[in-house]
This record gives sequence, C-alpha cells and structure tokens, in this order.
Amino acid sequence: MKQNVSAPKRFCFSIGLLSVSIIAFELVLMQILSIVQWYHFAYMVISVALLGFGAAGTFLSVFRKRFLDKAEILIPLLMILCGIAMAAVIRTAQAPYFRFDCYLLFSDASQMWQLVFTYLLFFFPFFLGALAIGLIFLKFVNEIGKLYFANLAGSGAGGVAALGLISFFLPQEIPAIISVVPVVSGIMVLSRKSMGLVFAFVSISLILIIYSIMNPPNLAVSEFKALSRALNLTDAEIDFEKNSPHGLMQIVSSSALRYAPGLSLTYREDLPAVKGVFQNGDWLGPVISWKSGDKAFVMDYTTGALPYAINKRARVLVLNAGTGTDLLQAISQGATSITGVEPNSAVLSLMKNELSHMTDSMFDHPSVSVRNIESRTFLAMDTSTYDLITLPIVGYFGGTSGLYALQEQYLFTRNAFRKMWLRLSEEGVISVTCWMDYPVRKPLRILSTIVEMLEEQGIQNPVDFIGAVRSWGTITFILKKTPLSNTEAELVREFCNRMSFDPAILRGLNQEERAWFNKLEDDNFFTYIDELLSSERKKLYSEYDFNIEPATDNRPYFSQFYKWQSLPNLAKHFGNHAIPFFEMGYLIVVLTFFQILIVAGVLIIVPLFFIGWEGGHILRTVFYFSGIGIGYMFVEIVLIQMFILYFGNPIYAAAAVITSMLVCSGIGSYVSSKIKRLWDYLSIILLSIIVLLFFYAVLLSPMLNKSIAMPLPAKILFAVILIAPVSFLMGIPFPAGISYLAEHSYKQVPWAWGINGCLSVISTAVATIVAVELGFVWVMVFAALAYSLPLMSEIEMRS
Repeated sequence: MKQNVSAPKRFCFSIGLLSVSIIAFELVLMQILSIVQWYHFAYMVISVALLGFGAAGTFLSVFRKRFLDKAEILIPLLMILCGIAMAAVIRTAQAPYFRFDCYLLFSDASQMWQLVFTYLLFFFPFFLGALAIGLIFLKFVNEIGKLYFANLAGSGAGGVAALGLISFFLPQEIPAIISVVPVVSGIMVLSRKSMGLVFAFVSISLILIIYSIMNPPNLAVSEFKALSRALNLTDAEIDFEKNSPHGLMQIVSSSALRYAPGLSLTYREDLPAVKGVFQNGDWLGPVISWKSGDKAFVMDYTTGALPYAINKRARVLVLNAGTGTDLLQAISQGATSITGVEPNSAVLSLMKNELSHMTDSMFDHPSVSVRNIESRTFLAMDTSTYDLITLPIVGYFGGTSGLYALQEQYLFTRNAFRKMWLRLSEEGVISVTCWMDYPVRKPLRILSTIVEMLEEQGIQNPVDFIGAVRSWGTITFILKKTPLSNTEAELVREFCNRMSFDPAILRGLNQEERAWFNKLEDDNFFTYIDELLSSERKKLYSEYDFNIEPATDNRPYFSQFYKWQSLPNLAKHFGNHAIPFFEMGYLIVVLTFFQILIVAGVLIIVPLFFIGWEGGHILRTVFYFSGIGIGYMFVEIVLIQMFILYFGNPIYAAAAVITSMLVCSGIGSYVSSKIKRLWDYLSIILLSIIVLLFFYAVLLSPMLNKSIAMPLPAKILFAVILIAPVSFLMGIPFPAGISYLAEHSYKQVPWAWGINGCLSVISTAVATIVAVELGFVWVMVFAALAYSLPLMSEIEMRS
C-alpha cells in the first residue's frame, strides 16, 4: 500500500548529506585502490561495490513491509552504520590476511577468496547507505521529485567535496573524515522515540571515527608496483609525500636508483643516482642532478639525443614535461627558447620547490618557460613554430602487462600528431622515444600513427621524412617537416656509430646496418617496419596478432592492443597463462562486466518470487528503468572521456561533468514534482532526450574542438550550457516512473529502483568496452537507443 506521508525538510537535508558522503567516499576509495593496486582494480571493485544500490532495492522489495514498519528507527541506524563501515573498511582491507593483489589473480587461485572478501567489504558502506536512501524514497514516495533532487544535488556536491579533501589530506586519512557525514545525517533524522535505541550506535561510531582520524591505516602497495620495487633498493626511503587531485605524489631516494633509458654502452662515466617521483605508486619520472656548466649530461648518450645529433635546435617544445628530463637535455644542448608543457600542477610544485636544488632551479632557467596546461590544449591554443617537439617516453622497461590499456592518451593519437606537425618550423622535427616491448606493439603503433598522419598530409613516401634509431632497449623516431637530406642521413649514421646504436629507418638504409651493434632475437620487427612504410600496411593491420592501427581522439586508447580473434594464436605461441599479462587492464574490465551481469541478474530476479511474475507490467518496468540506468551512465561516462581532452585535465573533466549532470538532473527532478499530470508529457521528454543525444553524437566533438582554446572559465560555462539541457530532461523519467508505480503497483517501487541501480553499474563496464571497440560516438548512439526503451514502455503503458 502506498505511503501518503509528507517528508519533513530534515529528511531532504539528510539524504543530501548522505549522498555527499557516498560519492566522496567512492572517489577517495578509487584513489586509494589506485595507489595500492592499479586503477583498473579500483574500477572493478567499485563497480561491484556499487551493486549495493541494486542489492538495496532487492532487499527492500523482499522486506518492504517490515522495513517500513521500523523505518523511524532503521533510517538513522542505517546511516550511522554506513558511517561506521566507511571508517572501518580501509583498515580491514589492508590487513595482511585479507589483502588482495590483482596482479596475482590470473596465476594464484587462492587470490580469488581475497577478491570475494574485498568485494563484500567494500559492498557494505554502499549497501547500508543505499538502504537508507531507498527506505526514505519508499516511505515518502509521494515526494519522490524533491527527494531525488536532494539525492542528485548531494551526489554532485560530493564530487566537489572529494576534490577539496584530496587537496588537503593524505588518502588514508580521508575515509574517516567522510564517515562523520553519514553519522550526522543519521542524527538529523533521529526521533525522540528512536533516540535511546540508536544512542549506543552513535557513541560507537564516534569512538571509531575519532580513533581512525587519529590513527589512519598504512596503505600496503602491491609488491609489483613501481614504488614497491623502488623501495626494495638499497637504503631506499620515501623523502616526501603529498596528496593532490592528480594523485598521491611521493619522492623516493636510493643510492642504487638510476635512470638512463637505452643508455649507450659507450658511456664511460659513473651513472649518477637519481631521486624518483611516483604518482599513486606508479613511476612518474626521475629527478636527475644537474648544475649549469656540467660538461656531460647522461641523456645525451641515449637514443633520445637523435634530433640534436643532426641539427641545432633553438626553439624546443617539450610536451608532458613531467620531472623535466627533456628540458634538461634541451638546456644542455644549447636551446635558447624552451617551452615545457605539464598538466600536473603537483609535479610542477615539487620541481619548483622541494626538488629545485637538484636541478639548479631548471624550471626557473632563463631559457625555459613552463605552462601548466594539458599538452593537447596547448597545441590548440599555440601559434608558434618549433625546431623540435618532444613527447614523453612511451612504455616502461620490462613492460606493464597492459595495465594502462584503458587510459585515454590523447597525446599519441593521429589527431595529436597532426597538430604537432602544424607547429613545426621548416627544418623542425617531432621526436618520440619508445621502450622496445615483446611481442612488439608500441613502436609499431607509433610508426603507424606517423605514417597515416603523413598520408593525410598527402605524403606518399614516408621513409623520406622519418628516421629511427635503436639501442639495446629503446627506439627513437623522428619525423621531419621536410625530407631528411643526405647530409642529415649521414649524421644519423655517425651518431649511431659513435653511440653503438643501429638505424632502423633511414633513407638509403642497408639491411645489415639495422642490427650491427644490437641484435634482435626476432628480426621480424624490421619486416613489420617495412610493411608499415609501404602500401601494404593494411594487410599487416589485418594479419598481425595485435591491433596496431593508430589511436584517434574518438578511440584514444593508445595502449590497448587486444584483438579477440587472435587469442587462440597467442595462446598457441605463448601459452594460456601468458594471455592475461598482455593486456590485464582490459581483461579486468571484461571480467568485471560478466561478474556484475551475473550478480545483477540474481538481484533483479529474486524479488519476483515475492512481488509476482504475472502480467506484462513486469517487463515494462524492467525495460523502463533499465533504459534509464543504462542511458544515463553511458552519457555520463562518455562526456567525462570527451571532456578530458577539452579541459586538459581529467580531474576538471570529471568534476565539471558529474557536478553539472547531477545538479541539473536534480533540478529536473524537482521541477517534475511541480508538474501536474507529468505522465502526459513523458513521451515528449523522452523523445527530446533521444534527439539531443543523437545531436551530441554528431556535433559535440566538433563543437569542443572549435572552442578548446577558450579560457578555462569560458570553457566551464560552455560545458554547462552543453550539458544542462539534456541533464535537466534526464532527471525527470526516474521520479516520473516511480510516481507511476506508486499509483499503480506500489510493491514494485523498490524493485524498480534496484533495477535502475544494477543496470547503471553494468553500463559502466559496457560503455568502456564500447568506447574501446567502437569509439565515443557509438557510446552516445547507444545511450540514445537505451532511452528508446523507456519511451516504448511508456507508450505501451498508455495503450
């Protein structure tokens, strides 16, 4: 029976605060899991944990009457328990017996039990919070529009709150701070009747929270992460650490830590020790000690020195400058105008302050100017030309097991190389160094990107414009604006002979020159290079076991190489156990999808044993709320991915999209509560959403590209203008559907909310898979198609 009870204002405030804490906890938990594991594992655990919302819907469907009878006590109690769980789960997950390592998942069967426990552990805070929210929705269903507004607006504010906390506290300190908010939310809705019963839980929660704030847990980083390996070196220690929206920054020193990728074997000096900078436990870059007047710079003995070996470079652009290794090389080579572009403000702060003494204040050198902006945004805004444009080194020594397969790398797309090409002077070159991997993937994709970009420019003989030099571990490609001259080709050969390197691509190259100093066990690499430089490269794309076609802005996953049809052949050559380690990141997402699909199926089906199976209304409810859940999350995910390039910072992109979408959708929900006979207009609203999403699929990317050079405040305003209309409309169908069920089939209300939650989580994995395989445009198209499901259901309900 429908509950016709008005919600006191304190419940709206309480649900808003609880929503703030849940989203903030989710984002901080993702950062913590990214530190101790990798962000793919964070994605997997969070996706499963968020099934707590679907499970809450199932739970309320089964125990609806009992929970409504005890709602006065249960609502504050669930909120307080949610706070207790937030304060306790990180410490428990870091206990040695329960600790899980995703790197061992495919090689150690015992890790499966730790994984299951980890799922359950992170499931509880979301489940308890979702139960409280769902119970409030159920009790005050006649005011669902206002309550859903509070839920969405609070969630949007939670994203901003998380960014603020991350800027001032270490990751392990934040969950306990956030846990105060659900407890306060619970206290706000305590009634006099329930105060005595809940007081004990309030006391326990406050004691636990105070203890957790005073004694934050230690984060045990995976033994396979770069930070752990560095700390295993002689006298290694963490000298400094600071959290930021970009991640946890840590500086490690060790007398055994060295950095010189692909160093020439002719280097005779002592290799200097360096400090290492790590971001979320991953290697970010070295801090190489250097003083003005130093005669030798170690990086001049690497393949990365190739562009300087064939010509003087007065104007140099260093993209994603990081810790400044390429800036130092430009200074040592006598460049007079050096522009460094680095989007990570935390790195720049370290290099200009804590580490400035090691590099002779390099970032304040008179020849150096530094821009704190995303490299692609800078390329769109800049009008200067350069003699040299350098990119950060691609890959890592020893490989990464495909852990970065789903990272958007807009700097290595075909579109990015075209932008760089336009910024070259007449004799200018683009230089990119890549670690050699096996099976070979990244060097081949770099070359295919360069070749296809040249073809777009009408150049049919790419070998005249490209040079490549290989050492024992790295290969450096240079791309010149004009054909390499015979003199420059000879200078390349002289550089190789002097450094014991081998030319891999060069005009007039003999096959014997390619492996004179550094032999390859598999010399098919040279055959692949020649095919990519020829008109036969499409054939290589088709036949090669990995996807080496260029990444694009629509599919910016440079490090994603899997071709599903090649798995049997890879298993034949390398064995079944090796397959996961070629591209673990993507496999984890696919594994997550199947796990969620199974659990969500159970959560959706179980309530039917209690609310009944009969009638077409069951299928209508499934289609309606599934379409809303899938469509909304598809739009949110693809907008975040597309706005990463636009804002030049994933933090700004996520904050702008999540906050704008949730707040505007909340306003839409609130307005819907004021519209009489809302159901009569729902077809028009759903059709408008579909039309807008098809509009975005076709025109959003060109619109963003045209306005990418605007100042940040103008870009934020423009983003809100683009996002607001469809977000406002997308906030209406959910409360409209819940209101309809409240009138016609009240017992389906919690089940419908659970369906929406389950399908929202499933769609996060599906949207990622679609983006990787087909591109962002198709994610938006599928979002529009998803909203056709509630449209068809609504039309069916009318008939």
